[in-house]
Amino acid sequence: MNKIKDYLLLMKPSLSIMVVFSSVISYLLAPKVVEYNVMMILLLFAGGMLVTGSANAINQIVEKDTDAQMKRTSKRPVAAGRMSVEEGWVFAIITGAIGIFILGYYFNWLAAGLAAFSLFLYAFIYTPLKKVNSIAVLMGAVPGALPCLIGWAAGDDQLSTGGWVLFTFQFFWQFPHFWAIAWVAHKDYSSVGFKLLPTNEGPTKFTAIQTIAYSLLLVPVTLLPYYTGMCSYKDTVGLISIGLIIFANLFMIGRCVALYRNMDVSSARKVMFGSYMYLPVVMLALLLSKT
Repeated sequence: MNKIKDYLLLMKPSLSIMVVFSSVISYLLAPKVVEYNVMMILLLFAGGMLVTGSANAINQIVEKDTDAQMKRTSKRPVAAGRMSVEEGWVFAIITGAIGIFILGYYFNWLAAGLAAFSLFLYAFIYTPLKKVNSIAVLMGAVPGALPCLIGWAAGDDQLSTGGWVLFTFQFFWQFPHFWAIAWVAHKDYSSVGFKLLPTNEGPTKFTAIQTIAYSLLLVPVTLLPYYTGMCSYKDTVGLISIGLIIFANLFMIGRCVALYRNMDVSSARKVMFGSYMYLPVVMLALLLSKT
């Protein structure tokens, strides 16, 4: 039982579920998906969880020494010595291969190829860059947003405008989200050499301004689906959905402004948890108004 628990910890299930959620909603938003087939949704979820879990496992293998030095990550299975590096690699390779196969066989190889590319970027580009330069956040935002393209490709068999709109949305969302996490965990991160905030000085007014800037950028991006014809605001349901999106954006901007004013960990934590709520609200609101 403890071994199963360790395998789950290796996959970072809470993070993986959030990532796969975006992929599933993007799949459902694709114009060719006109009926909700539960089996196909479950297969997409399973494939996505396995690929994401594989990337997270590799992340923990590569960062085992770093994880062992930080209080919040020291109990992870590889870092704590409960699981060997070799066992972790076997798990990562098997889960990644099965997940990519599921996406390719049951959906299409475009979605599978994007998933493999996302895994590579996260595990082998973003992960080592974290100790080199804060550009790691930019690089990490790409695989972080690719689940939207993966889901869209799985449903639409191509990378059309809607998929890129969703990719852009999740790409911009990650900056205030991740900088808030880096602010909260700054002491841990800086102690092991992670460079994840926009400046080397740590949490500063400049970082807070950046969170505001990106939360403002999310406003026009979240309205693009209505201008591109993905979603409609011409009926009651559509008006409710666009109202929810505007409210969510104001909520996110407000939290980032509060961070700028207060410049404390408590406010950064509110941005972090606020971003966790913001993403599903916007995605579900878009699905509600799908044309």
